[in-house]
Amino acid sequence: MKRRSFHLSALAAFAAVLSPLPALAQRGGKTSVTLGMTLEPTGMDPTVAAASSIGEVTLYNVYETLTKIQPDGSVAPLLAERWEVAPDLRTHTFHLKPGVQFHNGEPLTAATVQFAFERAAHAKSTNKDKAVFTQMQRIQAVDAHTLVIVNREPDPNFLFCLGQATAVIVEPKSADTNASKPVGTGPYLLDNWARGSAVTLKAWPDHRDAARIGIRRAVFRVISDPAAQAAALLSGDVDAFPRLGERSVPQFKANPRFQVLVAGSRAKTILAINNAKAPLNDVRVRRAICAAIDRKAVIAAAAGGFGVPIGSFYVPGAPGYVDTTGINPFDLAKAQALMKQAGVTTPLTLTLTLPPPPYARQGAEVIISQLAKIGIQVKAQAVEWAQWLQGTLKDRHYDLSIISHVEPFDLGNFANPDYYFGYKSEAFNKAYQASRVATDATARHKALAEAQTILAQDAAAGFLYQPQWTTVANKQLKGLWTAMPIFANDLSAMSWA
Repeated sequence: MKRRSFHLSALAAFAAVLSPLPALAQRGGKTSVTLGMTLEPTGMDPTVAAASSIGEVTLYNVYETLTKIQPDGSVAPLLAERWEVAPDLRTHTFHLKPGVQFHNGEPLTAATVQFAFERAAHAKSTNKDKAVFTQMQRIQAVDAHTLVIVNREPDPNFLFCLGQATAVIVEPKSADTNASKPVGTGPYLLDNWARGSAVTLKAWPDHRDAARIGIRRAVFRVISDPAAQAAALLSGDVDAFPRLGERSVPQFKANPRFQVLVAGSRAKTILAINNAKAPLNDVRVRRAICAAIDRKAVIAAAAGGFGVPIGSFYVPGAPGYVDTTGINPFDLAKAQALMKQAGVTTPLTLTLTLPPPPYARQGAEVIISQLAKIGIQVKAQAVEWAQWLQGTLKDRHYDLSIISHVEPFDLGNFANPDYYFGYKSEAFNKAYQASRVATDATARHKALAEAQTILAQDAAAGFLYQPQWTTVANKQLKGLWTAMPIFANDLSAMSWA
């Protein structure tokens, strides 16, 4: 199963010049909040476009899902009040909460959920997690509040996947216009969208839990410039900035007006290596590249120190994680010896393709310097996102690239020989498939550990670090996520002290 998602937080092309907005959260008995975000959503329907900024505004706020992902990565009931999972991990029976309505007055039924998932699996679907829905072999509405889903293969992450923005439940009559006029079952309605400036949500008085919602109005201000982001926080124009740029954080740490939350993630920032291109198809060359890179120096330069070194395409906190950083540690002498063993004539010239995010371009400076020490001359090539998506991801015209993959469950991309990594390994494929079909957690984690180890031994990429997302907020604002397995801003959990 292939899923893609990339961290696009520096894609300035989606941001525009901002007009001043009032700090609503400081008035009206503290029932409003203003949040900052780097990217403007491209629409209001997370089921048709890949931009994570859509879910940052709408997930759990405007739309709801069968399950709800918690900050620690666990899964709780939401529209489904309970469920049963068959021992083979293929059959799931969901029991929906009774009495749930959409914003347009239509009831939530099992048939509605069936429509939403079949729409996501349709041949014309542009859902970035389409594979989650196409693997559903059968979707059956047993009665108005009971739904049975039978998957083609076991999927131990299925309940988590159903809590992501791409799995929101949409209402058939409004589905086609959700991008501009979103209709969901969530506690908030779209109040206003000032394109290029801000999105405003207001509490829906008819929501089943309306009485417990503390935040009645929320403004998402689009601010792409790091200096402007910090200034908005300091002035009080913004109450919180989730996933604030790491370089802006130090000035807030000693300020008693603010809280600084450092959250783990499921993201993996890597030096992608084109395994299909000589001499990078030689494992000794790839190992040399990995051994030449000081991960801690890269983290300091690319992420302001907010990162945890990784040795494979898996992160601390994820089920079945094992520490593989010791397989290809920083060792210049070993790197030089490996280059010699591979018979590479130096200097070897390689191109490093860099998408727009600062982590890529700042981290590149360190990596270029480090690889020069083993006779690899790296030429940096800065491209825009559209160029990266076409030339690197789709056409695979690259040697090296720095990118952060934020999708929680994308280990299987290394099992796809057509993916831009160009990686092929029967041993990895076998271990990964074993992790997919194992019905026992111990066996699953053992297979995952083997898969991680194989990727590290093969130096399938330069595995750099797990990003840590930083949130800076007014100290009186409560309910912010302290960990971020996915990008979401759950307004219903927020309140003022």
